[in-house]
Amino acid sequence: MLVLAYLGDSIYETYIRKYLISIGICKVKELQEKSVKYVGAKGQAYYLKKMVDNNFFSDEELNVIKCARNHKNNHKPKNCDIITYKYATGLEALIGYLYYKNEITRIEKIMNYIINSENNQ
Repeated sequence: MLVLAYLGDSIYETYIRKYLISIGICKVKELQEKSVKYVGAKGQAYYLKKMVDNNFFSDEELNVIKCARNHKNNHKPKNCDIITYKYATGLEALIGYLYYKNEITRIEKIMNYIINSENNQ
């Protein structure tokens, strides 16, 4: 599961970077500052919980999220609590899983939901 999260992390961050560039942000420092609310564990956990609350995911997708979230890991996050980190890992694993299955349209729906979310942090 953590391998899927590793893959998903890079894909997720690429979508966010592409979005920020598309809205006209050209300075690297500003790109980095704006991306943090999306790619940091707190942001990822926030969006995942919001999507779960809105029944956004299929049962199969929820299983992937739960498996990744519950996976034993000795990593201690620096900037958030372990629960937040595990939720973020669940979202990253789902993105990696969908990418591995070549379900790009579903990834795009998830990313559009996150990017277009009304209550961006």
